[in-house]
Amino acid sequence: MDCYVCRNNDQFDQLPPRERIAADPRWRVTHAFNTTLPGWLILVPRRHVTSIAELTDDEAAALGTWQVTLSRALHEVTGCVKTYVMQFAEQEGFGHVHFHVVPRMPDLPDDHRGPKVFGYLTQPPGRGIDEQQRDDLAAALQARLNQART
Repeated sequence: MDCYVCRNNDQFDQLPPRERIAADPRWRVTHAFNTTLPGWLILVPRRHVTSIAELTDDEAAALGTWQVTLSRALHEVTGCVKTYVMQFAEQEGFGHVHFHVVPRMPDLPDDHRGPKVFGYLTQPPGRGIDEQQRDDLAAALQARLNQART
């Protein structure tokens, strides 16, 4: 199986901070690698799943908690007014189920709201947020998530 998400899940301990913002036995949180929008998170199951219907009851229950927890952390760290949550898993090479948890900033232009937010994704190499920025944001989100747990 040639699955980008599974390869990263298998090498979790070696991943940079941007690829392991948070995790539990069922889910892992990463920052999108091809976006110009800081805080564009991806929530992925830790096992190979290609349809939401394949999620176990435990994975499904944790999914809702993760989406709310990440939305709250994004609000605190980025100042977003809400988050968009989307799931498609249709792009070639990315059939593994994954959820986009995207901060909707107060100044987001009208022409990038709703599904048009995808205009900030799939940028050419070198145009997205650099690795250091994603790692810094990952550290801020980790701190916020850890604070929420205590």
